[in-house]
Amino acid sequence: MISSVDQHLSALYRLRRFGIKLGLATITHLMRGLGNPQDRFSSIHVAGTNGKGSISAFLSSVLAHGGYRVGLYTSPHLVRFNERIQINGCPISDKDVAEVAEAVQRIYTQGEPPTFFECATAMALYYFASQRVDWAVLETGMGGRYDATNLVRPEVSIISNIGMEHQQYLGNTLAKIAREKAGVIKSGAGVVTGTRQKSALQVIEYVAAKKQVPLYRLGKEMRIRKLMEGSFSYLGIDHRWPRAKIGLIGDHQLINAALALGALEVLLKKGLTLTDEAIYAGLAATRWPGRLEILSQEPFILLDGAHNPSAVTALRKFLEKSIASRRLTLVVGILEDKAWKPMLRELAGVADRIILTMPQNERAADPEKLASFVRSLNQDIVVMPDLPDAISLALEGASAADAVCITGSLYTVGDAKAYLDDAHAPR
Repeated sequence: MISSVDQHLSALYRLRRFGIKLGLATITHLMRGLGNPQDRFSSIHVAGTNGKGSISAFLSSVLAHGGYRVGLYTSPHLVRFNERIQINGCPISDKDVAEVAEAVQRIYTQGEPPTFFECATAMALYYFASQRVDWAVLETGMGGRYDATNLVRPEVSIISNIGMEHQQYLGNTLAKIAREKAGVIKSGAGVVTGTRQKSALQVIEYVAAKKQVPLYRLGKEMRIRKLMEGSFSYLGIDHRWPRAKIGLIGDHQLINAALALGALEVLLKKGLTLTDEAIYAGLAATRWPGRLEILSQEPFILLDGAHNPSAVTALRKFLEKSIASRRLTLVVGILEDKAWKPMLRELAGVADRIILTMPQNERAADPEKLASFVRSLNQDIVVMPDLPDAISLALEGASAADAVCITGSLYTVGDAKAYLDDAHAPR
């Protein structure tokens, strides 16, 4: 008899004590025990420092509008685990979470326990096969070469960009990090990238040449022309899609949409059937919570899971462009292993007040430690470790003309969404 989803998720979360273990041995064992479900559908593999989730969301939406049954696997979730595993925009049900978790657990009880991410990945791949998806869009968790998702044989790979992240696992130079992410490049599958830095791009070019696969670069084989807010024209490898509109805000999302279109061009070359109508409709319908997500206009309330310097730079540019006339309060919670100094340096210059807090995560940085650094950059600093209290303080002091932005980590944004949803739920 299947036990409750809460029991299965509790067992899954207990696997976090095994931390991060890069390597493919455990996921290979799990997949073999489950009958290699990853071989029963076509896949698209998305790696990179920023934009993976948004690119994956664009691809999933377009393919679904094209009439395909599309699995989407991303991480982390914001509020519920079910968000990680979706088919055509619908998260996996609690009943199916319990069933696939039990199927995976039967395999790993026979060997070394997997990590949380390995188990979640196995659950997603098994579920997609059982639901007979046509396509699965898979976002890497970390890196690429030894990431649990790298067991798939994709039809196309995407490397969005390369930035300094997870240096203790991926390396301390852009070239070393690029080498890890380039591990998603597979023979027989083209690769699309928005990477610009010379040292990183050289690595990607080398791996693509070694695998004898075509490489398509944004700014070379693919170009975009920005139009009015939220729209652009795409000039690609073989196709032109003028005046496309996207459902996500921020100029950086135009780049993510272009990379998704580049990947779709590769698939069209390989025989994918997809109409222009599906492409336009899918781009416009794409939603991706927690990324420049506007909850209110008066006051202006924004959620953004920017969790590294380049993502924070994109957030700062959006704030400077969109709400320059408003008094801005930032509610910031960052993980200890992130590059929090350059992140805070970027944010301090745009904020009138900063409330430092922390998400419910064992890796959360101590807000007092953050405050000791940022006080020299911004004098109006409040330390409030409890996130709901920090949000309440920010909103209580905000007039209709003010702005509040909650950022620093997807975990911070997820906790904020859960709190705000509960606070506004009918009683």
